[in-house]
Amino acid sequence: MSNPSHVQMIGAALFAIAIIHTFSTKFFERLAHAKPSHAGLWHLLGEVEVVFGFWALVLVLAIFGLEGSQAATSYIDTRNFTEPMFVFAIMVIAGTRPIIRTAMSAVGLLANILPLPGSLGLYMIVMIFVPLLGSFITEPAAMTLAALIILDCFFSKTVSTRFKYATLGLLFVNISIGGTLTPFAAPPVLMVAGKWGWDINYMMSAFGWKAAIAVSVNTLIMAGIFYRELIHLPRNQSANEEMRVPLALTVTHFLFLIGVVIFAHHPAIFMGLFLFFLGITQAYQRYQDRLILREGLLVAFFLAGLVVLGGQQQW
Repeated sequence: MSNPSHVQMIGAALFAIAIIHTFSTKFFERLAHAKPSHAGLWHLLGEVEVVFGFWALVLVLAIFGLEGSQAATSYIDTRNFTEPMFVFAIMVIAGTRPIIRTAMSAVGLLANILPLPGSLGLYMIVMIFVPLLGSFITEPAAMTLAALIILDCFFSKTVSTRFKYATLGLLFVNISIGGTLTPFAAPPVLMVAGKWGWDINYMMSAFGWKAAIAVSVNTLIMAGIFYRELIHLPRNQSANEEMRVPLALTVTHFLFLIGVVIFAHHPAIFMGLFLFFLGITQAYQRYQDRLILREGLLVAFFLAGLVVLGGQQQW
């Protein structure tokens, strides 16, 4: 398109501003301390996940002012918010105690197979097994699981800042490529798999084995760099009795997780399942930790803002 409309040019400008804002959140945090009378607003603008949602609101107001309310509402109605809703639901379910404890137990069993000192084996299993698991439970769920396990097993202990940043970088890379064993777990693959005929057999043969090798090599390199730190880091003990969850409840949680994944393209169904899931967590609250509703909503808000702003970049 050679002649973009005024709204499209405003959308492009706001998209660029949102990107700059994303890298400037520290400025708003400092502003919150310098001007306490409006600290709440500055803290809000200092949240990375809020940035794109905020500028998406500005874009909608601009459309409202330039083209009227019908154009603004029509634009929002034509956006697809399935992915933000799905990410919210899957993050909350994957971040519950039954799912996390089961994943940690599986990771612990696999780590015990490796005759490695300290937390070296545990680190390698977490950074290889969980990202590849994302090909089946989706990348957002794998990211949630891995982040919570890393927090509990590594970041809650005395480790170097260098190790923390390197581990986060490794996690982002491994999760991003670890979801390519199947055609439904990684959003970029999901968008083209149906049109290009990429089924699970094709994904496994064309990308999956390469992704598995890359994830393993990345982790081996990082484990080698932080070898001394990891071998002196003690392993977590098994979960306390009060943290244990009945098997039936754990199975129920996994059934909800699987159901949300299966109906990932049908928001009315997976959000209905999610509401039933919230009822289950309330009924058995003693077996739950705090649900990560706030964190899930923030990520969903970020993605929704990206959907709104991105819709004006197609020109």
